[in-house]
Amino acid sequence: MGKTIEFYWEVGSTNSYFAFHLLRPIAERHGAAIRYIPINLGHVFRRHNYVLMEEPEAKIANRIRDLERWAEHYRLPFRFPSTFPIKTSRALRGAIAMRKWGREVAFIDAIFAAYWERDDASIQHYAGLRPIAASLGADPDDFESAAESDETRAALIAATDGALARGVFGAPTMIVGSEIFWGKDRMDFVERELAKG
Repeated sequence: MGKTIEFYWEVGSTNSYFAFHLLRPIAERHGAAIRYIPINLGHVFRRHNYVLMEEPEAKIANRIRDLERWAEHYRLPFRFPSTFPIKTSRALRGAIAMRKWGREVAFIDAIFAAYWERDDASIQHYAGLRPIAASLGADPDDFESAAESDETRAALIAATDGALARGVFGAPTMIVGSEIFWGKDRMDFVERELAKG
């Protein structure tokens, strides 16, 4: 039986966007399953007293250029959005809700593409999420109700708390067995771990 990769992601995370695309071919090569676990990164950051964007301007500028290099290298249509950061809790709960329709991964793909490829910040609201859900076969009203349900809200809180308990401090984080790998640039190590007997 193949191994499982626990993939902790956040739609508001640039590196989660890249990891989402880079991880799937690795999992396929090794017959591994990916368990998609959305986490509220704002809560994770607050727990670790980290403030987003409170870094030297030169470092932020270099990070943005580096993201462009990654996009060019992997031929992904990434572009930094004009509205950043955004509220992501509805989109994260939406991904959990879409499990009801068996379309979780397609939904994650769609919201990443909307925000990180088409500069569509409307995914922070149901007005932007409902059409995506509908395009994947979910009734928009049922989708919104499911995403707003107490059960789904509790599931996102539990996923985030569970991530913190496992030692997750940022996104993306991949866990294979007991090994934790953080960042889009750890894929070689993820693959090596999967290759172990």
